[in-house]
Amino acid sequence: MTDIPAAANGVAASLRARINTDQPHTARIWNYWLGGKDNYEVDREAGDRIRQLHPGIGEYARADRLFLGRAVRHLAGEVGIRQFLDIGTGLPTADNTHEVAQRVAPESRIVYVDNDPLVLAHARALLTSTPEGRTDYLDEDLRNVDAIVEHASRTLDFSRPVALILLGVVIFIGDDEDPYGLVRQLTDRLPSGSHLVLSHTITSPSMPDVDEAVRFWNEHGTPKLTQRTPAEVVRFFDGLRLLEPGLVSCSRWRPEPADGPEPAEVAMFGGVARKD
Repeated sequence: MTDIPAAANGVAASLRARINTDQPHTARIWNYWLGGKDNYEVDREAGDRIRQLHPGIGEYARADRLFLGRAVRHLAGEVGIRQFLDIGTGLPTADNTHEVAQRVAPESRIVYVDNDPLVLAHARALLTSTPEGRTDYLDEDLRNVDAIVEHASRTLDFSRPVALILLGVVIFIGDDEDPYGLVRQLTDRLPSGSHLVLSHTITSPSMPDVDEAVRFWNEHGTPKLTQRTPAEVVRFFDGLRLLEPGLVSCSRWRPEPADGPEPAEVAMFGGVARKD
């Protein structure tokens, strides 16, 4: 993004050219399920069809968002993390990472990374910062670890603890692309005291409608996603120390009183782990 009007117009035109409105896209459908307006008819139709196949899918989006808020508040408040690298952030909505972190610690610094042109088109207007802190955004793919770290280091100090946030993004890395290696490359760049926050759609015999919804998505939407079992998801935390309660349904990661006595389980599991 740039403050030069002519260049800004060129960037905007380039972003618009990259937005495919003929095929449903996961970031826009997620936005639709969260009640946002940054989506198209094709996304709403696909979102409604998926909801027919799996009526609880909208709860995933809400549970994942609440998990993000609880995890960031914990890391900024109790742990004292002041730097956040949020990869695959999705479309801006209420309580983005920087808003949650900077409410706790206004000096927090946040770098968002996403390669969806619609996300980037909204980033300039919506991802602001407190005067004490700083927020930046990067058009990059999770697979390009070197580029992410190089650009993020302009805002973040990688000699100090960083919270790496990967919510619902490694599901788009196929098993043939070494997803575990990619996550390890990122955590290897972080110093001791850093944390990984990760969520992932799971597959389970107790939730067959989830598998049906995923099959529909992979036939009609983009990008394609890979489901994994809880045992496969927990491998992303290898070498790190999982905080209590471990890898669980996002709705059940340290629920707050307003969430009720026992929040319903969803097929989006998440966890937070520390690098010692």
